[in-house]
Amino acid sequence: MPASENTAQQRPEVTAGVSMRDLLAAGAAARLISTPPREPEAGQQHGRPEHPPRTHREAA
Repeated sequence: MPASENTAQQRPEVTAGVSMRDLLAAGAAARLISTPPREPEAGQQHGRPEHPPRTHREAA
């Protein structure tokens, strides 16, 4: 058997690396961190609704 046929039958070398799941998770985390928060849209309130200011009541 010629040497060229022998090398074609060998499995490619597997190198230690990162799983695809870890790569995708790292990309999603980087995108989340690097994206600035969105500005609130006009006309929408965010957070708790405001209550009318409380007034001092006179004692009876």
